[in-house]
Amino acid sequence: MKRLLAALVLLATGIVVFVAQQPAQAATFTQITNFGSNPSNLRMFLYTPTNVQAHPPVLVASHFCTGTAQALLNGTDFDQLADQFGFLVIYPEATRSGSCFDVSSAATLTHNGGSDSMGIVSMVNWVIANRNGDASRVYATGVSSGAMMTDVLLGAYPDVFKAGAAFMGVPYWCFRTDDPSMWNNACANGQSTMTPQAWGDLVRNNGFRGFTGTRPRMQVFHGTADTTLNFVNFGEEIKQWTNVLGVSQTPVMTDTPQSGWTRTRYGNNTAQAPVEAIQVQGVGHSLPLAGQAMMAIVFLGLNGTPASSQPASSSRPASSQPASSSRPASSSPASSSQGNPGGCNVRFVQDPPWNTGYTANMTITNNGAAINGWSLVFTLPAGQTIVQNGWNANYTPKSGQVTATDLGYNASIPAGGSISSVGFQVSHTGNSSKPTAFTLNGRSCTVS
Repeated sequence: MKRLLAALVLLATGIVVFVAQQPAQAATFTQITNFGSNPSNLRMFLYTPTNVQAHPPVLVASHFCTGTAQALLNGTDFDQLADQFGFLVIYPEATRSGSCFDVSSAATLTHNGGSDSMGIVSMVNWVIANRNGDASRVYATGVSSGAMMTDVLLGAYPDVFKAGAAFMGVPYWCFRTDDPSMWNNACANGQSTMTPQAWGDLVRNNGFRGFTGTRPRMQVFHGTADTTLNFVNFGEEIKQWTNVLGVSQTPVMTDTPQSGWTRTRYGNNTAQAPVEAIQVQGVGHSLPLAGQAMMAIVFLGLNGTPASSQPASSSRPASSQPASSSRPASSSPASSSQGNPGGCNVRFVQDPPWNTGYTANMTITNNGAAINGWSLVFTLPAGQTIVQNGWNANYTPKSGQVTATDLGYNASIPAGGSISSVGFQVSHTGNSSKPTAFTLNGRSCTVS
């Protein structure tokens, strides 16, 4: 979480407006007050993207301990992805000492019981009533404390949330304690283990007792070297949600989306499986990594309706930039190439080079017929080599004429649509000039 912690900014009460690059109406990041029942005095911030859908889905994105709404917006890609696909993002903000969300009390763990979970649901209800949000498409995600809150929201409010994506969390009820610190060492250290049935019963018997509707789907991410919320919790979350959703604990699919990542699906092998789990080898408490926010958006199903033909703004104002300008944002895939009869545009944004390297992000806009599977070809100047894997695309070879291909989850680019934050880091021997020509599925692109 170093990238996120580095991005901490205390946001004063009021309205902050971010001007998007091209669309007619600017995106806004706004504090909302008087949004309804708020037992624990949370703050509510709403990101309304450029070209928001007429009846938009709603994503709740909850921050980590010591974090803020602004820090999570700066340190993750959910706002940029909202620009691309037209959904609304609620950023709750905890106001207690330490800025952790309450994932421990009986009140927050119980449907309509009070505390933070009730306040967040009030935020959702406000957006549905006042911003025409789609009550049938409400989702949750979060990092660390926010990931634990994601588990809590899905457990206590299955009537509100349709799916969730938790980055470095723990099972619902695992952190239950009456300790004033709200910290549960046994759970954090991976010492709270149960059978799938026992974990599932905690959800059924405590979250929303008597609920008979469709339970929300769950996606979980965790690093194997996490010492803050032990990696054991990853397996316990899988046990719990497979049991709650009535599917086998044996995965129906296992693959490697990127080197060191292992993804398993449970119940069925689709992008919106009942349960999906991604473990990252050797990584500690520092998720999400590049491309994982887009994986969450695909799992939640928020990538289904692009907001417009405009590319998601990859050149944001300084106040909304992530802490690391080399941080990628979204997606890429690897599928069968299809023709692109109408051309394309590549917006190539190079961060200020240093003496041995630079980082770059690209927005690829398809000006022709819909594409399902893409390859982007360009030539790196002499002496330049892509470092490691880049993000949101596969790059082969690493120097000379390079072909970038999709990663599967971002294989589709609709007519007039875009893929944003496809990028890489380059090492060079003195020549830091940019590539000058690009072709998408064999068709020449304009460059901006």
